[in-house]
Formats: sequence, structure tokens, C-alpha cells
Amino acid sequence: MFAVIKTGGKQYRVAAGDEFAVEKLTGATGDTIEFDEVLMLGGDAPTVGTPLVDGAMVTAEVLDQFRAPKVLSFKKRRRKHGSKRLRGHRQHLTMVRVTDILTGGAKPKAKAKASKPVEEKPVPKKAAPKKAEAAAPEKDTAKEAAAAAKPGNLLDAPKGEADDLRKISGVGPKLVEKLNANGVFHFWQIAEWGPSDIAYMDDQLSFKGRIERDNWIEQAKDFAAESKSDE
Repeated sequence: MFAVIKTGGKQYRVAAGDEFAVEKLTGATGDTIEFDEVLMLGGDAPTVGTPLVDGAMVTAEVLDQFRAPKVLSFKKRRRKHGSKRLRGHRQHLTMVRVTDILTGGAKPKAKAKASKPVEEKPVPKKAAPKKAEAAAPEKDTAKEAAAAAKPGNLLDAPKGEADDLRKISGVGPKLVEKLNANGVFHFWQIAEWGPSDIAYMDDQLSFKGRIERDNWIEQAKDFAAESKSDE
């Protein structure tokens, strides 16, 4: 089976085990990334999305974060000004390996942690008095509370007609369903999110860093302004 996914404004034909470079994604080496924008599934019974395949997802493991070779851009104007300009650019890329192609709304399996063998220690004849154990460091409860705090503008139902959240780049039908299930129906709600709101919604949507990477807040502000001007 193979799939056609969309990320960074480009399309890729992938299969399990494929390694390829994409536009930079947030994640460290070893992290699992989910591509939910699946345009097509191939195999014995190919499925073409409209525009996305419902319930399909591709998971991949981050192998490396690197930069592409430098590309030089040289411009010269011979007449009038006679100016020259030479600039270089190195694109940030992420190398990933496809681990699985999921269909039917299946969720990725949790990555198993490697277990370490336990070494047996000889029992001493006379146990030495134990030293007072150092107090465990206190957890940063303020950060945890901020990350777990719900946005204050969530709704039980849309006010009037719900906005078409798919206008925001990177938001597909599946994400719209998750946003609606979490009480988000309008552009103005997303435009009002702060850092703690973003952290909460990242956990709910299972796409860490997606909101900031695709600039949802700025896009939502623009669409909310357009909606007000149309009224």
C-alpha cells in the first residue's frame, strides 16, 4: 500500500519504510510525526480523497533536522544603475522515515520503551545506615496548570452560522471535527488564543506545534476581520 500526502505545500508518494526529506517540521530525532492530509491511498482498491481521504493518516519517525546545500541567487542590471547582487540560501529540512499508513480512523500505536536489564546486587551481611533521601524537586505546577487550562471562549454550539475553519492553511475536515468537538466554531475564538490556550488545544488535537507552525492565530485574525467587514 502507498499513500499520497501533502505537507509544506508539496505532495509526496510514500510507503512504509520510505525515507525522504520534507520542509522543516517541529520535532526532535526519534519523535513521531503524523501526516493527516492524505490525498490518496493506493493498493488493490485505490481511494482518492475529496480532497482528503477520511480517516486516513501516515505516521513517520524524525531521523534528522538539517539544512540543504546552499543555493546562490545572482542578479545584475547592466543599464542605468549597473548594480549586482549575490545572495545565498540554505533551506531547513526534516528527514523522516514512514512507519505506518493508517486507515479507517485508526490511531498510531504507542512507541514501546526499551527495558533495561536489572542487575542483581549481593546482599551485605550488615546493612549500613541509610542516608536521608534528598527531597524530590517540586514540580512546576504553574506551568502544568497553564498547559491544562481550557480557553475561556469555548462554546457549546456556534453563534449563528459556524465559520468555515478549513480556510485556515493546514486545517482539514478531520481537524475541523476535532475543533468543533472542543467548542471551537469561529475564527474570532482562535484569534483570541494565548500561549496557555495553544498548549491546551495542542494536546486536544494531538498535533504539537501545528498551531504555531502554520500561523493559525494570524490567519484567524485576518478571516475574522473579513467576516466583520462583510456584516
